[in-house]
Amino acid sequence: MLIMRLLLLLAVLGIGGSVILWLITGNPRFKAWAWKAFRIVVVLLLAILALFAVERVLAPML
Repeated sequence: MLIMRLLLLLAVLGIGGSVILWLITGNPRFKAWAWKAFRIVVVLLLAILALFAVERVLAPML
């Protein structure tokens, strides 16, 4: 769980830093990277939450 929190913190810092760089420089490459990273983080978060839900449902059966 600690590793997941650290990875989430790194993702938030990376996305935030990219957005700040985009606002400062106006380079659309930073905005595209931030959007792509955000989508990846959301998909991974949903996958992890789905695994937790499956574990919660299947645990009483075992």
